[in-house]
Amino acid sequence: MKTHARVVVIGGGVVGVSTLYHLAKKGWSDVVLIERKELTSGSTWHAAGLLPLFNLSYSVGQLHKYSVKLYKGLEAETGQHVGFSQVTNIRLATTKDRMDEYLYYAGVAKTIGVDVKFITPEELKEIWPLCDTTGVLGAIQHPDDGYIQPADLTQALAKGARAMGAEINRYTSVIAIEKLPGGEWLVKTDKGDITCEHVVSASGNFARKTGAMVGLEVPVIPVEHQYIVTEQHPAIMERKRLGLPEMGVLRESDASYYMREEAGGLLLGPYEIGAPACYVDGPDDNSEYELFQEDLERLEPYIEAAIKRVPAFAEVGVKKVYNGAIAYTPDGNPIVGPAWDVKNFWLNEGHSFGVTAAGGSGWQLAEWIVEGEPSVDMMGVDPRRFGPYASRGYLKEKNEEAYAKVFSIHYPDEERTAVRPLKRAPNYDRMKALGAVFGSIYGWERPNWFAPAGYALSEADLDKPDVLLNENHPDVKEGEAIREKWSFRRSNYFEHVGNECRHVNEKVGILDMTAFAKFRVTGAGAEAWLDSIFTNKLPQKVGRVSLTYLLTKLGGVRAEFTVYKEAHQNYYLVSAGALERHDFDYLQKLLPTDGSVQLQKITTQFGVLVVAGPRARDLMAKVTDADLSSKAFPWLSGKTISIGGAVVTALRVNFVGELGWEIHHPIETQNYIFDLLMEAGKEFDIRPFGIRAMDSMRLEKSYKLIPRELSIEYAAYESGLDRFVAPNKGEFIGRDALVRRREDGLKWNFVTMEVHGVTDADARGSEPIYQGEEMVGRVTSGGYGWRVGKSLALAMVRPELSAAGTELEIVILGLRFKATIVPESPFDPENNALRG
Repeated sequence: MKTHARVVVIGGGVVGVSTLYHLAKKGWSDVVLIERKELTSGSTWHAAGLLPLFNLSYSVGQLHKYSVKLYKGLEAETGQHVGFSQVTNIRLATTKDRMDEYLYYAGVAKTIGVDVKFITPEELKEIWPLCDTTGVLGAIQHPDDGYIQPADLTQALAKGARAMGAEINRYTSVIAIEKLPGGEWLVKTDKGDITCEHVVSASGNFARKTGAMVGLEVPVIPVEHQYIVTEQHPAIMERKRLGLPEMGVLRESDASYYMREEAGGLLLGPYEIGAPACYVDGPDDNSEYELFQEDLERLEPYIEAAIKRVPAFAEVGVKKVYNGAIAYTPDGNPIVGPAWDVKNFWLNEGHSFGVTAAGGSGWQLAEWIVEGEPSVDMMGVDPRRFGPYASRGYLKEKNEEAYAKVFSIHYPDEERTAVRPLKRAPNYDRMKALGAVFGSIYGWERPNWFAPAGYALSEADLDKPDVLLNENHPDVKEGEAIREKWSFRRSNYFEHVGNECRHVNEKVGILDMTAFAKFRVTGAGAEAWLDSIFTNKLPQKVGRVSLTYLLTKLGGVRAEFTVYKEAHQNYYLVSAGALERHDFDYLQKLLPTDGSVQLQKITTQFGVLVVAGPRARDLMAKVTDADLSSKAFPWLSGKTISIGGAVVTALRVNFVGELGWEIHHPIETQNYIFDLLMEAGKEFDIRPFGIRAMDSMRLEKSYKLIPRELSIEYAAYESGLDRFVAPNKGEFIGRDALVRRREDGLKWNFVTMEVHGVTDADARGSEPIYQGEEMVGRVTSGGYGWRVGKSLALAMVRPELSAAGTELEIVILGLRFKATIVPESPFDPENNALRG
C-alpha cells in the first residue's frame, strides 16, 4: 500500500470506485481507494440496479444522464461485462396531477438533454402485455433507461481505474483521519498510514462514522428498503422463448412501486410508509453483505396494488425477499461536494439512487477536485445545503419521510412536514394568529402566504383521487384546517397572494425575513480582503449599502451579498437564508491566514422585519424620531435608529421594489418591535405578506436568485449583473476569466418575458423556450405579476434573440405559449417607488 497519494477515497461501493475512476481519468493516477471489506459489500451488492433518468432536480438530472451514457460504453472500454439492459423505463399516470408532473418534467428533461416520450394506454399494453391498463391516463417512457448489474459495474470501474494507475486496497480499515500542520491529511489504517492532499468520503452506510473522524456530523442515515423476487412465470418464459424483448421497468408512481423482469420472474420494489431508519449510529465494524429480516406486512397495500395492475405477480411464488439499507438525506438527494469547515475533505454520500448517480457524481467530484470547480451547477446536491440543525434525531425522521415520498408527486409548492416547526422566529405565533401558512427553509419557518380568518378547504375542494399516493396538501394536526392545495397550476392561494401584492403596492405590508444569513467582517484587513473577493465596489462611506457577488474562478456566480458598512473596517453581510452554511464556508476558507480579518456568523443574533409600500415612511415615522426623508435616508443606505425603545439597524433596501426598510434587530426585541409596528400601522391598514407575494413582486422587478438566474454555469455578465461588476476596481476572484468570456462572446443573455394567453398555469422554471422547432433557452423563474397584471418569466436565451420585442414560445405543461421579451423591471422600471 502506498504511503503518499494525492487523493484517498474511502469506500469501495459503486460511488467510491466511480470517484476513483474519474480522478484517474482526469490524469490524477496517484490516487488510492480504501475498502474495509470486499468491493460492493455495503449497499451496492443488494441494489436492484435500476437507472431512472427521471428527476426534477437539475443537478441530479445531469448526474443521472451522464451515468447512463458512461455505462453504455464502459464494457467496450474496460472489457468487463456490466450487465446493462436498455429495456426502457415506463412511468404510469393514473391521476391528472401525476400527468401534470410528467408534463412539467418533460420540459426539465428537454432542457438537460434527456429523451422522454409520452405513450398511450394502448401503446403501454403493447410494451407490457401483462399490465392491466384500467384507469391509466397515459405514461412516459425513457428509451435510454433500464437496469444494470451493480457488482459488475463496480468491477468494470475498478478495472478501468487500475488500468489508469489507481490503487485499490481491500480488507483495509480506516481507523483515524488527522490534519497535519502543513495542511495535508494523514489517513491511518490497520495496514499503515497514507499522507494525502485530499480525502473523499464515499463510505455509504458508514458516512456518519467517517465524518465523525474529522469532526463532521454528516447528514446521512440509511433507511430499510425491501424488494421481492418471484419464481419464473410461464408468460415471461414464453416471451423469452419467442425472442420477444424484455417488457422494461414499470413504475406505477401513484401506487409507489417499481417492477421489472428478473430471471424469468418479476421483481417488485415498493417505497412504503413506515420503513424505518437503520444504522442510525453506523453499522458494526465487521458488517459485510448484510440484510435485515423482511417485513412483508408493511408492504401489503403496495403488493395488492401491484397485483391489481399486474395480475401475473400473484400467479407465482416468492423466490427471495431482500431488505437492505439505502443511504438517505433529508431531501432524498445525495451530498456531493466539499465538506464545510475543513479544507480538501470531500463528500460523495447519501445516495438513495447510488447506482444511477455513481457515474455522474464521480465525474463532477473529480472535476471539482482537479479543476477547482464542477462543470455542472451542483447546488441541488451541495453538502452545505443542510445546517447544524440536521443532526441525529432530525435525520431519522426526515430521512424516513424522504424515503416514503420517493414516488409522491413533487409539486413545486410542496412543503413537507416532518420535524416542523423546528426553527422559529419570535414572531411565529403572532404570524400564525394572523393566518400565516408556513413554509420551511434551512430549518426556519417562514410565512408563505396568509389565509383569511376562518379559511378552510373541504374534502370536495381537495378532490383527492382514489390512489395510494393522493396527498395534495400539507399534513395538519387533528382539528386544524387544511388551507392549501398543491398543484402545478394556479391553486387556491393564488388570489390571496395577489391580495397581498396589491396591498403592499397600495398601502403597507410587513414581512418576516429573519431567516436571512448574516455575517460580520472586521479587522485591519477587512476592507482589502472583501475588495479582493467581491465583484462590486465596497461602500466607501459608513452607512452605505451595496449589492455584490462572489464568483467562481471562471466567472460564474457563486454567492450574492448585501454589504453594509457599519464602521471603519466593519462590514455587515446578508445573504440567502438557505445558503448560510454554503456562503459562510466559502468566506471562511478564503480568509487571509495572517489573522487580519475576523469573520463571525451572527444569523441567530438578529431578526429581520421588512416594511414595504407607499405608506412605509408614514408608518416608520410613528415609531421613530429618525429623519426618514430621502435626502437624509436615501435608497441603499442604513442607519442605527430607535424604534420605540429598541435599537435597530434600518437598511433602505428590499426585494419587492417598493418604498421600504429592512429592520435588522436583536432577535430578543422582535416581538416588541413587531407589536409597535402593527399597532402604529392600524391607521394605514398594515397587513403581513409572505414569501410567495415577495416572489411575485421580485419577478416584476427582474430580480435574480441563486441558483435560478444566478449559477456557476452562467457568467455574471450573462446573468445581467453588469452594474454590480467593477472590473476596473482591481483584482477579484474570477475577474479576468469573466472579462475573457465577454470578449469571446457570451453564450446566454438574461431576459424578462411576458407570457401571453395563460389562464391557469404560469411558468415555474426549467421550461424550454423555442423559436420554431429549435430550443433556444430555458425559463429560470416564472409566475404572475399582480401589479402589472401579466404572466411573467425570467429566462436565459441566446444573445442574438435577447432584444426587447423578440417573440418566442414557452412550453408550459405540454402547451406552447407565445412569449415576448420585455425590458427589465416591468414594474416601475425607473425605481421611483424604491427611491421615493
